Amino acid sequence: MLWKTIASSMQSSLVYIAPLVTINLYDFEDILEERRNSSDLRYALRCYIPVLYKELTPCKASELKSMVLQSDQLRYVINQVCKETGMAADEVQAEAAAILEEMAHRLQLSTIRFFAFTLSKVFKTLFRSICVNEEGIQRLQQAIHEHPVVLLPSHRSYMDFLLMSYILYTYDLALPVIAAGMDFMAMKFVGEMLRMSGAFFIRRSFGGDKLYWAVFSEYVKTMLKNGFAPVEFFLEGTRSRTCKSLTPKLGLLNIVMDPFLKGEVFDVSLVPVSISYERILEEALYARELLGVPKPKESTSGLFKARKVLSEDYGSIHVYFGQPVSVRSLAQNRVDRCQFNLIPRHIPRKPGEDIHSFVNDSAYRLVRAQEENMVLKPWVLLASLLLQNHHQMQVAEQKQEMALDELTEQAVWLRDLSRQYGAFLHWPDHVSPSEAVSSSLSLHRGLVRISEGRVQLAFEQGFTVTPEEELLNQAVIILSCASYRNQALHIFLRPALLASAIHTASSSNKQEVYNSFSFLRNMFSNEFILCPGATVQDFEEACYLLVKTGALQINQQEFVVTERGHRTLGFLTRMLDPFLQGYQVVCRFLCEDATEGLTEKQFVPAVRKFIIRHILTGFCRLRYTEVLSSDLQKNSLAALLRLGAVQKLKGWFSTFFVNSDFLLQTHSHKQV
Repeated sequence: MLWKTIASSMQSSLVYIAPLVTINLYDFEDILEERRNSSDLRYALRCYIPVLYKELTPCKASELKSMVLQSDQLRYVINQVCKETGMAADEVQAEAAAILEEMAHRLQLSTIRFFAFTLSKVFKTLFRSICVNEEGIQRLQQAIHEHPVVLLPSHRSYMDFLLMSYILYTYDLALPVIAAGMDFMAMKFVGEMLRMSGAFFIRRSFGGDKLYWAVFSEYVKTMLKNGFAPVEFFLEGTRSRTCKSLTPKLGLLNIVMDPFLKGEVFDVSLVPVSISYERILEEALYARELLGVPKPKESTSGLFKARKVLSEDYGSIHVYFGQPVSVRSLAQNRVDRCQFNLIPRHIPRKPGEDIHSFVNDSAYRLVRAQEENMVLKPWVLLASLLLQNHHQMQVAEQKQEMALDELTEQAVWLRDLSRQYGAFLHWPDHVSPSEAVSSSLSLHRGLVRISEGRVQLAFEQGFTVTPEEELLNQAVIILSCASYRNQALHIFLRPALLASAIHTASSSNKQEVYNSFSFLRNMFSNEFILCPGATVQDFEEACYLLVKTGALQINQQEFVVTERGHRTLGFLTRMLDPFLQGYQVVCRFLCEDATEGLTEKQFVPAVRKFIIRHILTGFCRLRYTEVLSSDLQKNSLAALLRLGAVQKLKGWFSTFFVNSDFLLQTHSHKQV
């Protein structure tokens, strides 16, 4: 029986499922309020004496580098490199010193004070408020005093790492050292300013460079073990241009867990931080990048050119510092640390399968904690509704607009549903729904247009352009709106998977629906944060939420959709439809248009060209402009590679083998 299997699996599984949390908005403090009423210069120059780990005195950058270069681990690797290459030890040592010089931060309080003054001016101009949960700050202060701390913020904007340091300075907390990409180091003057504010620069990939990896890992571990400052990095590895969480990268997390696993520190505290923007500075830039427009190279001149954003209103920011997660607690009953006593600590070793599984599960737990603590604004719900209306009207070949009153009614319905699903929603209670909706639409007037009580997406009109240019211009608006809708996907994802499974399954039998749910979840595991091995738990959560909200009844071995549930399941199914169609169109491309020997670099431009041609000719019913997103295309290819529908050989992937059974299942939801 399926349900006996589910029960036993739930008892035996150790995979974390994040709880639905209730967060009080009154716990937040607007740190810009004081800045608007007092001197920014006095704020920047005030006495700053942060609490440090075990009240240590701060370490100079030169002392830190000396400790790294003299470490047993780095000396061991230098000897290994000498044996492998035949180079002299002094030569390899000099190369290690050069790597460290390029990498290391040079934190200086004077630079911090400069940024504190400058950012106060910038933030007051850009944002209405920056709200921080005070309880989280108190927890962080205690954690910094007791154990080495690793800060793990979400990453949706260039502003993230500046914002984090600004907040910690405001609350007299130790400033973090922050992992940053080499792109920033290339920025004249600004790169060095960032280095002096705590950034250390690392290459995007190390390849097989054993020496670089040793210098990098020892640098991070030395900072962590000695507790000189919190270490900060982005678990997702890069900014999310779609504003949904990315699959976590494990390299740095492996490094910061290593001192605990080897018994070099008693514990390490991992602090997930959720940064929620009401309006993102880079929204149009991200959309264009997803459509193939190259990302502008980071430069000082580009930074000054971007100053025109100072004339815009970007609403509010909420920053939630989550509950510190103890690595010791995570590892309890999961990791046998005795294995690390079998060889000397300074000898590098590749993590075993048990360690890899532990770190991977922990990473998903932390990213999901970030998601659960995101503060959603009304526009997130409005963008979801406007996109669905646009797609429905497009199919019906009707004018793609809706009455403001109707949008407000639907937004209130969706507000209540999302709260029942556990969303942390910042919807002002002191104003009427119509005022809240109008205010949100006004803030995002670049994406929507209101005329005579009707709302529609703000597509450019009256310009003489080619059909392809018109399509891409529309896609910028669509993808920008989708980036806000994506912020709520973690709330609706599991019920949406179940709604789609009910729609897809051959019958309403529980086992059939579960099989369909499992297939969809597996297919989308590159697209969304779905904890490995937690299919049963996700299914149970989805069932609970749909039954709780009265959309579904479970009678004997059957699912029954209630009369009121059709609206809910329709909305949830449409949430996933753009992603499903994106995967379908990639399958179609691989079957019909791809040639053997197509490289990974050629894949996205070729798929984009295929999609544009089919949308403009109307050859197949591609209803969702979102399928032009390169992120969606890359994720679908990763899923097809993982599922064996496409084979990748020696850096090339071959499209001559496509699993027909897989394609049949994919197309069974809705034919492209």
